[in-house]
Amino acid sequence: KLCGYLQKLSGKGPLRGFRSRWFVFDPRRCYLYYFKGPQEALPLGHLDIASACFSYHQPEAAAAAAGDEAAAFEVHSPNGAVAVLKAATRQDMTYWLQELQQKRWEYCNNIDAAKRDSRTSPTPSDFSKGLVAKDNPGSVLSQNTSAERARNVLAVETSPTDLVGEQAASQPAPVQPSAINFSLKQWSTEIKNSMSSLRKGNNENRKSIFYTTEEWELLDPTPKDLEDSMALEEKRKHLAEGSKGRRLTSSAFPFEFGRIPHKTRRPLKDVIGTSKNRNSSDASPTEWYSGNGNKLVSELQLKYQSQQEELEKLKKDLLSQKELVRLLQQTVRSSQYDKYFASRLCEGVPKDKLELLHQKDDQILGLNNQLEKLNLEKDSLQQEVKNLKCKVGELNERRGMLMETIQAKDEVIMKLSHQLSECEDNASSQSGAVNSSMVTCTNKELQELDRLKDNLQGYKTQNKFLNKEILELSALRRNAEAREREWQAKYTSLEAKLCQIESKYLILLQEMKTPVCSEEQSPAREVITQLLEDALKAETSEQPEQAFFKPHLVSEYDIYGFQTVPEDDDEEKLVAKSRALDLRSLSLSENREISTGVKWENYLASTMNREMMRCVELKNLIRSGIPHEHRSKMWKWCINLHVKKFKDSTVPGYFQSLLQSALEKQNPASKQIELDLLRTLPNNKHYSSPTSEGIQKLRNVLLAFSWRNPDIGYCQGLNRLVAIALLYLEQEDAFWCLVTIVEVFMPRDYYTKTLLGSQVDQRVFKDLMSEKLPRLHAHFEQYKVDYTLITFNWFLVVFVDSVVSDILFKIWDSFLYEGPKVIFRFALALFKYKEEEILKLQDSMSIFKYLRYFTRTILDARKLMSIAFGDLNPFPLRQIRNRRTYHLEKVRLELTELEAIREDFLRERDTYVEKRDLISDDEEDS
Repeated sequence: KLCGYLQKLSGKGPLRGFRSRWFVFDPRRCYLYYFKGPQEALPLGHLDIASACFSYHQPEAAAAAAGDEAAAFEVHSPNGAVAVLKAATRQDMTYWLQELQQKRWEYCNNIDAAKRDSRTSPTPSDFSKGLVAKDNPGSVLSQNTSAERARNVLAVETSPTDLVGEQAASQPAPVQPSAINFSLKQWSTEIKNSMSSLRKGNNENRKSIFYTTEEWELLDPTPKDLEDSMALEEKRKHLAEGSKGRRLTSSAFPFEFGRIPHKTRRPLKDVIGTSKNRNSSDASPTEWYSGNGNKLVSELQLKYQSQQEELEKLKKDLLSQKELVRLLQQTVRSSQYDKYFASRLCEGVPKDKLELLHQKDDQILGLNNQLEKLNLEKDSLQQEVKNLKCKVGELNERRGMLMETIQAKDEVIMKLSHQLSECEDNASSQSGAVNSSMVTCTNKELQELDRLKDNLQGYKTQNKFLNKEILELSALRRNAEAREREWQAKYTSLEAKLCQIESKYLILLQEMKTPVCSEEQSPAREVITQLLEDALKAETSEQPEQAFFKPHLVSEYDIYGFQTVPEDDDEEKLVAKSRALDLRSLSLSENREISTGVKWENYLASTMNREMMRCVELKNLIRSGIPHEHRSKMWKWCINLHVKKFKDSTVPGYFQSLLQSALEKQNPASKQIELDLLRTLPNNKHYSSPTSEGIQKLRNVLLAFSWRNPDIGYCQGLNRLVAIALLYLEQEDAFWCLVTIVEVFMPRDYYTKTLLGSQVDQRVFKDLMSEKLPRLHAHFEQYKVDYTLITFNWFLVVFVDSVVSDILFKIWDSFLYEGPKVIFRFALALFKYKEEEILKLQDSMSIFKYLRYFTRTILDARKLMSIAFGDLNPFPLRQIRNRRTYHLEKVRLELTELEAIREDFLRERDTYVEKRDLISDDEEDS
C-alpha cells in the first residue's frame, strides 16, 4: 500500500512553510489523500493523481549538500494548481514519484471504468477468505507493449525507507526545521553561542604546560629551578598511597609554568626565535633540551640506585641484629628455666613431675619460636607487598610523566616545524607563491570537476524521469483521445436508442388516448410487450462488437452472488430490475463523495504495530459499513473477540474432530440438514445447486455444530446464518460465527424446539414499538395487524432474505461487533423509514400485504443507518434485558398452561373408547 509521511508546502505570506502530513493513496479514485496524522479519520484534502503530472528541480551542489529542498517535487493539476511535496530523503522522493506514475498508469489504462468501483470489482489480492473472494476479477489493463518496454528501460531502481509504507504509521512524524521565524540575527546568535561554548570547553580541558595565553609565558629554567625540580621529584617517589593519582603542579621536565612581571618575561617567540638564524647557530632548543636533560636524568638515576643499595644493606643488618637479639632472649630464658628446675629438685619435688614440666616448657618454647618466625615472615611479606605497591605507583607516575613529556615534545616540534615552514616560505616567496597558486588552482579544479560530475549524474536522473513522464503523458493523452472517441460513439448509440424509446413511448401514449373496445390485439399492446421485453433483456456477450457501446446494464448476480433479477415471474422481474437500477444509481452517487475505504485503510495502517481494540472510532467506522475488501478480516476479528474464552478451552483441531465425528456417526439432525441445504439461499449462485462449493461447506459447519450443541442440534434458520457467514469466512471461522450468534448473543432458548427466546423478543419489540414509534403502533392496534408475524423471521435469521444484500451485510457488520441490540435498532429503523407510507394504508389486508415486501423497497443504506444509530437514541441494553426477563416469565406461564391443556385433551381422548373406534365413510363403504 502506498502511504507515508511527506512535507506539504502550505500557508500564505510569512506563514508559508512545509508541514508534515500523512498521505494515503486511494486506488479506487486515483486520489492521494493527506491527513494530519495516521490516526485521523477525515482527510484535510486530496490530489487528483489521474490527471496530474510530476516534476522536480535538480538542486545546486551547495543546496544538495545542505539537504535544502533536495527532496522536493511538484504535482501539477490541470487547473494550474501546483502542490509542492517534500520527502525526507532523495531516495524516498524517487520512490514516491515512480509509484505515483505507476498508479496513474494503471488507473488511466483501465478500459472498463466500472471496474474502478470498489463495490463491483474489489481487487482479488485483498481477499483471503470466503466464497465471495473467488468471484471478483481484477482490473483489465490495456496492452501497450512499446510504452511498457520504454517505461521499464527508463525506470530508476529504488527502495523506500521507514517513512514510507504501513509500518511508517508507528513512526513519529519527521520534524523539519521551520523557516517561518528564521532570520540572520538568530543565525549569527546561534553561531556565537556555539563558538563560545566550544572555546570554554577547550580552555577547561587543556592541561598541557606548553599552552600559552596572554598571561602565561614559557620560561628558560635556571640551575636552582632544576635542583628544586629534582628534589620535588625525589619526594614524589616516597609519598604515601593516598597521594597516588594526584597531579602535581611541577614536573621533572626542565620548564616551569609561572606568573612573572612582564618586564622579566622572556616570551616564547624569543625562546624559539633562534630557529630563524639556523645558518649561524648549530644548536637548537630541541638539541639543548635533549643534551642537558638526558645528562641530569642519568646522574639522578645513579644517585638513586646507590642510595637504594645502601638502604638494602641497612635493612639486612637490622634483620641480623633482630635475629641475634631473639637468640640471646631464648638463651636467657632457657638458663632461667634450668635454674628454676635445679632449685625445685633440691626442694624435694618428684623427678617425674619435673620432667613433665620440662617437656611442657620445651613445647612452649618451641611454639613461641614458631610464632616468632611466622610473625617475622608476615612482617617481611607485608613489607614486600608495600614495596611492590610503591613500585607500581612509581611506575604509573613515571608513565604519566613520560606521556606528558612526549606530548610536550610533540607540541614543541609542531611549533618549530611551523616556524621553519614560515621561514622557508619567506625565503622562497616567489617560487612558493607560484607553487601554492598552482596547487590551489588544481584543488579548485578538482572540486569543480567533482561538483560537475555530481550535477551531471543528477541531471541524468532528472532527464530520465522527465523522459518517462513525457512518454507516459503522451501515451495517456493518446489513450484519452481514443477513449473519448469511443465514448462519443457510445453516447451517439445511446442517444439513438433513447430516441427510439421516446418514439415508442409517444406511440404508446397516443394509443392510450383512444379507447379500444374490440378484443383484438391492439398496436399499443404490441408496443407495451416490446418495451417490457427490452427492459428485462439481460446483458449478454453474443455481440462483442457492440459490447462497448452498451450501457452498464445490471448484471445477473451482484458481488455477493445473489441473483438480481428472478427468472420465474415477469412482474417480479420488472420490480427487481427497477430496484437494481436504483441501487446502481445510489452507488454511483456515493462514489462521488470521500471514499469510506480510505478512512478504513488509514485506521488499519495505524493499527499495524498494535493490537486492534474496541474503541469509539472503530465502532463508528463499522456502523458506516465495512468495505468489501476488509470484511473478511474484520468479521473474523469480531468473532474471535466474542468466543475467545470458548476457543481457549478447546483443543487444537476441535472443529475437525467434531466434523469427523459427524461424518462417521449420523445424528437425528443430519436428515433435516440434508433436506434444508438446497432451500437455504436458492437465489445465491454459491448455494443454487448440489454441486455448488458452498453446499458442502454449509453441510460441514451445520453437522459440526449439531455435535457441539446437542441441545439444539439443528433448527431451521441456522442454515441461513451459516450461509451468510461462509460468503466471507472459511468453514472453521463460520462455525465459530454460529457459536457466537447462538451461544453468546442470543438467549439460551432462542433456537430450541419451543423458540422461547424468539417469542420473548417479539414481545420486547412490541414494547419498544409503542415507546419509539407510538403513532405506528397505534395504527397497527387500530386495524388489529400482528406485525410480529413479519418481524419474527427478522430476529431469527438476522434479516436474511428480508432486505437487499447491501443493507443486509452492513447490518451484519454492526451485529457481529455490537451484538443483538442491533437487531432491535434496525427493526425499528425499517418501520420508521416507511412510517408515513404505512400510515396512509387504511385496512388490515393492505397493511399486511405491504409489510410482506416493504423492506425490499428500502435501498438507501446511509439513511437507514442514520435512523438506526441516530434518531432512535437513547437505546440502552439494560432496558432490553429487563424486559426480556419480565416477558420470559409470562411466556413460560403461558406455555405451562398450554401444556396442561394438551395433557387434559390427550387424557380425555384416551378415556372415551367410542371416540377411538370411529371409522370413516370410506371404511363403511368398503
